[in-house]
Amino acid sequence: MIQVLVLLFAYLLGGVPFGYLLVRAVTGSDVRTMGSGNIGATNVLRTTGRALGIATLLLDIAKGWVAVWAAAWATGNSPLWMSAAALAVLAGHAYPVFLKFQGGKAVASFIGAFLYLQPLPLLAVLIVFVIVVAATRYISLGSIMAAGTFPLAVWLISHPPLPVLAAALISGVFIVWRHKSNLQRLRAGTENVFSFGARKPK
Repeated sequence: MIQVLVLLFAYLLGGVPFGYLLVRAVTGSDVRTMGSGNIGATNVLRTTGRALGIATLLLDIAKGWVAVWAAAWATGNSPLWMSAAALAVLAGHAYPVFLKFQGGKAVASFIGAFLYLQPLPLLAVLIVFVIVVAATRYISLGSIMAAGTFPLAVWLISHPPLPVLAAALISGVFIVWRHKSNLQRLRAGTENVFSFGARKPK
């Protein structure tokens, strides 16, 4: 029973749409009608500025971390249930019940979950992310490259139990899949480039 509650908690926590709530509270606007329409930190940063973008990023990371921490606490550090909680918090962010299952790409929650579960491999792919973004100015491409290489990093660096490796693989594929529209725009040359601040309205 406790395991079911842990997964439910992880899903519901993942579903808390911090980007949507912060933008609504501060500006009165619906971030889903702005920019790319995404509730994540990148769109919040692009459309409303650094402060809300950074706050969204940190809160979305935190909910991923807390979800796995809670699973570890409740199940005696069970690799199976910690891994399941990591997947549940990603699912909650991507398909939040509070927003009719229309959520974000779950990158920040992915970072938070695996910051607890697999910190060294996560650090390795975050370096990949920074290099790709610095070279191309595409946040989406950095996220895709980092997520795509994450399962390999986990296997090479940690040699973890099978549930952890499976969660890393599923999460990596899921993040790449959630970026399918970005991949289309990258191929078309219409993807937004990164700028550390909100765009001024025309």
